[in-house]
Amino acid sequence: MLRRAWKPLLGTTVLAGTPAYIYYRYYNKPTLQTFDVSVRETGPDGKRQMVTRAIPLLTKEQVDTRLREHATSKSTTRPGGIVWKSTTSYFSSNDPIEDANGNLLIERDASDNSPPGDYLFYAVMDGHAGYHTSRVLADILIPTVAMELASRINDPKANLHDTGLLQKAKSLIWSSASTPYDANPSNVARAIQDAFTKLDAQIVNAPLEILYHAVDQDALKKKVIPDLSGHPLATSSIQTAQSGDSRAVAGVYEETSDGQGIWRVEVLTEDQTGRNPNELKRMQSEHPADEALDVIRNGRVLGGLEPTRAFGDSRYKWPREVQEVLSKAFMEPQGKSLHSTPAKLKTPPYVRATPVVTHRPLSFLPLPADGTPAPKAALRFVVLATDGLWDELSNEEVVALVGGHLSGLRGTVSKAALPGLVRTATGAAGVDGKDKVGRGRKAEVEPEGAWAFEDDNLSAHLIRNALGGGDVEHLCKLASIPAPWSRRFRDDITVTVVWWEDGQESQAQVEKVAIPGTEGQQAKAKL
Repeated sequence: MLRRAWKPLLGTTVLAGTPAYIYYRYYNKPTLQTFDVSVRETGPDGKRQMVTRAIPLLTKEQVDTRLREHATSKSTTRPGGIVWKSTTSYFSSNDPIEDANGNLLIERDASDNSPPGDYLFYAVMDGHAGYHTSRVLADILIPTVAMELASRINDPKANLHDTGLLQKAKSLIWSSASTPYDANPSNVARAIQDAFTKLDAQIVNAPLEILYHAVDQDALKKKVIPDLSGHPLATSSIQTAQSGDSRAVAGVYEETSDGQGIWRVEVLTEDQTGRNPNELKRMQSEHPADEALDVIRNGRVLGGLEPTRAFGDSRYKWPREVQEVLSKAFMEPQGKSLHSTPAKLKTPPYVRATPVVTHRPLSFLPLPADGTPAPKAALRFVVLATDGLWDELSNEEVVALVGGHLSGLRGTVSKAALPGLVRTATGAAGVDGKDKVGRGRKAEVEPEGAWAFEDDNLSAHLIRNALGGGDVEHLCKLASIPAPWSRRFRDDITVTVVWWEDGQESQAQVEKVAIPGTEGQQAKAKL
């Protein structure tokens, strides 16, 4: 009897409890937060207009996931005790992202009789008006440079087609030579420049070859701004090759008499835009005098393209007549057309892919033997990033953020406090060719807000701080805006950080760094 009486009671309880549970969930579930942004859209009349859109706000946890989903890291220990480390990450604004990146390590065999050292290649590519060329270059640009070096080090006429690309490059680069080709930085610079130029010629001339052979294929019209940094360690130096407005910045750690140390900011590249006086002068010298006011208009090539050096961008390189023929042959049959020819185009090409190559010795290599004093100053890291990072952070901020991270800073640090914790000094300043009143550029005011030191990955760490850092509300809002509206507020960001550590050290030097506002927490620093 008790059993029979209990069963209906249980059933009644379930039936009564279910509506109550649904009622509770419905009226107590978290409300989806939104925020309004003003965006530009095309109206029914075909005109661009500003409208207000409600954007769903991502949570801090969701933003953390996005910031870290593309973060990668590498560590390579090489003969001599040096450990090369690198991180790469990216955060998209375009959908799909137009940035790309690549890296390659060509190791020297331990039994090789050639000079000691490896070749480390790192590159970031900032695509514009599409992602196709940047992705192609991510696969072929570094191998192309490696093969160009290989062909010059060995026999220029050597057959490079029957062996794997990496193995052939390795065997040729590390072949014995009484006077290594790469011992002369000028030789390496010329090889890199020629590799860039030849590859761009293949990209730009591809449609003309297709037209000549009457093959039905879309004309190449992809764009890219690459930023390649090659590190030929056989000569203990760094070669930085740039074609575009991405940037490479180094952090040089210097010992000081007070024991605190200081990070010197060394800019390895110049932004190659119309706002760079050197590029303006070069372009004016390459065209007739009557075009002096037109080659750069409002800081842009012929008033349109911002970078003065780039892969692709064929409409700034082809004659007007060629563009008309290609449009009729490839685009018009499909009801399409090439991008319009710049109105001021007279004597192309106006844009080139030939990079500016700079050389800098790495004084800390080879690592000193036991008992030998280390240099008082040494380059410790290099940051390669597309312009989306530099739109938001200055060179000094980037070096301080990386230097502080390597020193062990963790938690939230006010922007006003960081200069006292991580001291910096200006070395080579480079040329800033960015639009200082454009998207993301901050006014020159007293530092407000806070930096966040919470990511293990250095590249993700920089991207987080470019988007808001310790200001969680700003970070979440900026990260929440989807494409295509996000382009008004932030660009694609791709960051690679390369640094080295001394693998011979059995125990790193450790010092305590107090972070104001962290309630007495301390962080270890290893330099």
